[in-house]
Amino acid sequence: MEKPKSYCEAILAMEGENEHVHYHNNDYGFPIHDDNELFARLVLEINQAGLSWTTILKKKKNFYKAFDNFNIDKVSRYKEKQIERLINDAGIIRNKLKINAAIENAKAIKKLQKEFGSFENWLQCHHPKTKDEWLILFKATFRFTGGEIVNEFLMSIGYLPGAHITTCPIYKKALKQKPAWSLKK
Repeated sequence: MEKPKSYCEAILAMEGENEHVHYHNNDYGFPIHDDNELFARLVLEINQAGLSWTTILKKKKNFYKAFDNFNIDKVSRYKEKQIERLINDAGIIRNKLKINAAIENAKAIKKLQKEFGSFENWLQCHHPKTKDEWLILFKATFRFTGGEIVNEFLMSIGYLPGAHITTCPIYKKALKQKPAWSLKK
């Protein structure tokens, strides 16, 4: 059997419901308007670095519990006690650099919220940009945001095209949600 060329093709080849099918059909490429959910997606993408997306999807509920449902205000106030708790939590990725990035990125988002009203508004104010332009902006604003992390984060929330191939049954469903890349400025 030929290896799938896209995430969509891989999903279509899967039988039954699993983490990937649910994520692909309901989340991937769809706009997110809640800042805590945007923050959650960014943290999950950061934690995927060097690992499989399957690992992250299987630990997703654990991440939400460990990070106070990705409440930006709470995470931005984490101190050494919370960091130690997270490092000892086997239900998440226990990487101190990634944990610290989540905390520092929550603080960065709080600054963006103060200046722009919301994280989503900040994204909208900078849209449209090329992948390379987004990367420069993210590296200047956030921690632990390399090219693949930024690309997947922005594609997964509808700011860059490519989450779904045009022949994917979910493509039109995602497009109806008016992802940012489909809007003309």
